[in-house]
Amino acid sequence: MGSLLFIVSVILSSVAVAVSSPNGGSEFLENCSSNVDCAAELLLFEKCTRSTVTNPFKIVNASLPFNKYAFLTTHNSYAIGSGPFLQGSPRLTPISQEDSITEQLKNGVRALMFDTYDYKGEVWMCHSFKGKCHEYTAFKPAINYLNEVQAFLSSNPSEIVTLILEDYVQTPKRLTEVFTEAGLMKYWFPVSRMPKDGRNWPLVRDMIRKNQRLVVFGSMEEKEKSEGIAYQWNYMVENKYGHGGLVKGQCSQRKESSPLNDKTKSLVLVNHFQTVSLKAFTAKGNSKDIMDMLSTCYDAAGNRWANFVAVDFYKRCQGGGAFEAIDKLNGRLMCGSDELQACAVSLFTSL
Repeated sequence: MGSLLFIVSVILSSVAVAVSSPNGGSEFLENCSSNVDCAAELLLFEKCTRSTVTNPFKIVNASLPFNKYAFLTTHNSYAIGSGPFLQGSPRLTPISQEDSITEQLKNGVRALMFDTYDYKGEVWMCHSFKGKCHEYTAFKPAINYLNEVQAFLSSNPSEIVTLILEDYVQTPKRLTEVFTEAGLMKYWFPVSRMPKDGRNWPLVRDMIRKNQRLVVFGSMEEKEKSEGIAYQWNYMVENKYGHGGLVKGQCSQRKESSPLNDKTKSLVLVNHFQTVSLKAFTAKGNSKDIMDMLSTCYDAAGNRWANFVAVDFYKRCQGGGAFEAIDKLNGRLMCGSDELQACAVSLFTSL
């Protein structure tokens, strides 16, 4: 992000820190002993009635192409508010999530957004600006997060995880070296199997059978050839992120993306988060507002529902929140119904 936006982000994120515990974990609502104690918080948002996404693969026996499913996606998945600082000085950069990568995956998140940088001779996750990671914007070495992804894939042999990288690593091969170090290359879905002409992706059950269960997209075009990291914009369209992507009734393309109705790209990503998100104010955005925007983006994308929906603080919501939105998307993608469970009946009757 630009320098001015980064400064504004730091100022606003400091407001969020004011409602956090000393170790960075949130005390907002979770530690309330009664509605009276938490009256202010409850005026801002209600608790979610859902805590996970229904597994769509199990509904239809993983029988559909990868692009016929929707996946809950966390924006800045690594920018987590809990845990100790690894640097000598405090971190002065916004957070976007509350849970570890392990907990995110456990709760049904299936796509993670990472920002990768060269830092201290390693690859780090960093929320920075102008392509440089600093002591006060660094989170942890990338290997820490990738180890959690590896552990999940190892323990869940029927699951697929997608990584979407905003990549600033300039050192040749360093990014693939850290994937190798984490033991993730054995799960790698190869670029050679990714359709570039708008065709359907391979069937999910085929991806699982071949153990090609890690789909990785990056922002550096040259790395598709040199490192086998798929260039995101060859395969996916995406709307604007931040405030520009939240304008009611509008769904405009991100500047790097092809037009949203470019059907030579088989995947659609919808961002739905503020430029600077504060935990206390994300519930409404992660609830009714998200379904309204998904409908708007459906029209903009040439009557295509989103495959990836990126949110901040994914468990902050009113009612079913992002979990319910993903279930509805999967119902629409899989069998044209708002009720995901109806797709199991639809599949059975079509046999």
